[in-house]
Amino acid sequence: MRSVIVLDDIRVQEMVRRDGSRAYTIVWPDLTVDEEADCFLCQYEGSGTQKTYAYTLVDHLRWRVREGLTTAKVSLSDLQRYMGAVGARVPMPFGEPWRMPPKRPYGSDALKVTAACLKGFYLHQCARQGVNPELKAALDVRRLPTQPDRDRVLLGHVVTSMSANPLTPPGRSRRRHPKMLPDGARPELLSEVNTARDAMVVTWLSDTTLRIGGLTGLHLVDLHLRENAACGECRGPHVHVCHRVANLNRAAAKKKPEWQLQNGVITGGEIYRVSPAMISTYFAYMTTEYTKYATGHGMLLIQLHGSNTGDPWTADAARGMLRRAGKRAGLPGRIKPHQFRHSTMGKILDASGNDPLVAKEAGNWASMRMVDEVYGHPDQHSPGFVAALKAVWGEEE
Repeated sequence: MRSVIVLDDIRVQEMVRRDGSRAYTIVWPDLTVDEEADCFLCQYEGSGTQKTYAYTLVDHLRWRVREGLTTAKVSLSDLQRYMGAVGARVPMPFGEPWRMPPKRPYGSDALKVTAACLKGFYLHQCARQGVNPELKAALDVRRLPTQPDRDRVLLGHVVTSMSANPLTPPGRSRRRHPKMLPDGARPELLSEVNTARDAMVVTWLSDTTLRIGGLTGLHLVDLHLRENAACGECRGPHVHVCHRVANLNRAAAKKKPEWQLQNGVITGGEIYRVSPAMISTYFAYMTTEYTKYATGHGMLLIQLHGSNTGDPWTADAARGMLRRAGKRAGLPGRIKPHQFRHSTMGKILDASGNDPLVAKEAGNWASMRMVDEVYGHPDQHSPGFVAALKAVWGEEE
């Protein structure tokens, strides 16, 4: 089964395999596959990276066609010029930005992904085709390792150099300011939702740091809602968030730790603790809507209305539900699932005395550095922050 994703001259094409997994390649207007792109993307088959790199690479190939360049002719300065073009927001010395409205220019994270994709693509092609040794030498450079590099590498004390990417835009670690839920959002949303399923979603997002892809990708077998579950990995009630490529609703967990199902018991994956309120809303949902409409696919969240009643509920549908509930409740801004994660993490940090280890484990963060970037600065609305400013302003009560 094939479906064209981007209707343009050169485009990304998605292929759905018999097992439900998806693969991505790039095709030309005559439906011939771009051999260079396909050969490179095949290295990432079965991972989300393949899709990300496909959409990143198709933009670059369109630009390369416009510039009249090929793998054999392109230079490092050409690639650096492209990196400037896709990130440009205003006309620059190189001309108009490549990504014009309604397309948005790449942000800092997207530029890092683009740099990694282009370096990998051209090193692969130069070695495979035996062309453009100058570009290969310019991209295949090394640098001295930093202490974080040594910390991440086994036997890091013997590491003498690390791979570098001359296309990566310069920049230092930045502080992120996560968008929180409005004050009192949880009770307001619960008063406006229309189903037990929706009440469960609000409660589960409020009491954990689950991402929406992980929540909508849950299967019933992933839920261990009793003490001392058979998995033996957590004494309290918990859920296992497992990355599955063939979910019917295309929901997928962001992280991909190993997991397995053996004798009906899930082990591995990301583990999130479950609150009593979450268990209560789960049973309310299961004993009413789920038993009435479920169609035997084994996923937790299901569609309750329309022609697809009983089918797995998608992450986009969950986002729409939260947006509409927030609008009915009169909450400011647009309610998004990730705001629950940030708000819950803020509460966990306050309750733990800003212990970063607790924050890392509760949010299943990959590193302490991420915790520091996102939460390692004071909340400008916290009582301590406001009190400190009032003291400076001479407004102490």
